[in-house]
Amino acid sequence: MEHTRRALLSGVAAGGALGLAGCAGGNGGGSDGGNTLDTGEYGCDLSEPSDPDLEYRPTLGDPEADVVVRAFEDFTCGHCATYKLEHFPAVREEFIVTDEIRYEHWDFPIPVNETWAVPVASAARGVGDRAGDEAFFEFATAAYESQGEYDGPALGAAAEAAGADPCAAIADAQFSAYEEASMGDRDEGESMGVSGTPTIFVNGEATDGYDAETVIAAIESAL
Repeated sequence: MEHTRRALLSGVAAGGALGLAGCAGGNGGGSDGGNTLDTGEYGCDLSEPSDPDLEYRPTLGDPEADVVVRAFEDFTCGHCATYKLEHFPAVREEFIVTDEIRYEHWDFPIPVNETWAVPVASAARGVGDRAGDEAFFEFATAAYESQGEYDGPALGAAAEAAGADPCAAIADAQFSAYEEASMGDRDEGESMGVSGTPTIFVNGEATDGYDAETVIAAIESAL
């Protein structure tokens, strides 16, 4: 495992800067409710989703693990995209694939972009609610890859990449179907001292940065 860890971390170090501070500030508001989405090639007839599971928690790994990692993210934060695309894969391969930890996603809409933060989070939660946790994380990765170019077709494509219904994901975004859950996550984050994203907690202690090396070291110390 030590050899694997060194290889993962050297790859991360080569791929981007470490120890970035993250996205901060914002007023904590939800979506502005004025974003009418074009469904593009999907031609969706959007209707308000009924009965979303607001208790759904996107989770990977062993649900009974002694070490619990909570990642607070804003889908419109560039640092969150860097974390998910460049650093999270090393954490996943090292500890999630091996079922050594329980890894949870928590929303923390700052929002960096008030138009999209909650709608994209709603689309992601809806994908996970209907198609499962792996689909949620696949959608999240695809969504972050299109950050800065969010629109209905981009969210539909991210849902397709995760094996989920694109029209349902676009509808979740259109109506911010999971806004209550996202804002509840934000309230929990604030109670834990979160002021920016991404913020990673290992057994309730915030890591000093979001780079893979720092997060992996914190997990190793907790195991």
